[in-house]
Amino acid sequence: MYVKEVTVENQVGLHARPATFFIQKANEFKSSIWVEKEERRVNAKSLLGVLSLGIVGGTTIRIIADGSDEQQAVDSLIKLVNSGFSE
Repeated sequence: MYVKEVTVENQVGLHARPATFFIQKANEFKSSIWVEKEERRVNAKSLLGVLSLGIVGGTTIRIIADGSDEQQAVDSLIKLVNSGFSE
């Protein structure tokens, strides 16, 4: 299991379009991936799950992965979040 924290800096947070980019990236990996905000954990490959967390700009989240490509998955998602979800 590989875990890292990241602060979502873009203004809208993980809503609609940024969440879609996040999920598409998560689905590129074989590992099981979760996003955790405070005490709630959801599947990072589920749009409804990610949206249900209500992640807004300035929120710190944890990205957790477990599997053969767990480190690459988490690092890739952290990079996406830090880029502000730019295409």
